[in-house]
Amino acid sequence: MKIYKILVLLLVGGGLLVGMNSPSISETAEGDQAVATFAGGCFWCMEGPFDELDGVISTTSGYTGGQTVDPTYEEVSAGGTGHAEAVQVVYDPQKISYRELLAVYWPNTDPTTPDSQFCDHGDQYRPAIFYHDDEQRQLAEASKEEINRTKTFSAPVVTEITMATAFYPAEEYHQDFYMKNPIRYKFYRFTCGRDARLATLWGDEGKA
Repeated sequence: MKIYKILVLLLVGGGLLVGMNSPSISETAEGDQAVATFAGGCFWCMEGPFDELDGVISTTSGYTGGQTVDPTYEEVSAGGTGHAEAVQVVYDPQKISYRELLAVYWPNTDPTTPDSQFCDHGDQYRPAIFYHDDEQRQLAEASKEEINRTKTFSAPVVTEITMATAFYPAEEYHQDFYMKNPIRYKFYRFTCGRDARLATLWGDEGKA
């Protein structure tokens, strides 16, 4: 997404891009809620598929898996912090299972590229599943094995499965970007070739 940084600065407005992130969080669920964390390239593109699911309470774009405390978008997009752009999903496990979230995650990513997604390159755009407990780890690993067995594309699945660490919400202008700025979002998604690549990999299942 960093190749569009100048465009976003012009379109969204420089004043909106200034400001500190929210405090670090690794768990946002309350009561019987649960948390899942997924990385699939630009986080703008990962909120929508989960928002439309019955049982999903909220999605938050942010940064996780790195070393820098409270990183900014500029720091993460430049590389070197170790963070991935990710989305944290708070959900009701009585209404939707983690297995069902995984089923939505996979066809919204390119699992064949370890340090990039579509037009965005660098480990900050790596595909990854950040598990919050051992059950999530086992389900994620099983789903990866199943994808490897049933995939129609030849390249191996390289999506990282790793323990969740501190999650830092991204700046407010990134949250729900696909709803706040639908034209800009669609322009980015199209020019990045995301939907074309998903269709190649997953067929109808990969359509947005």
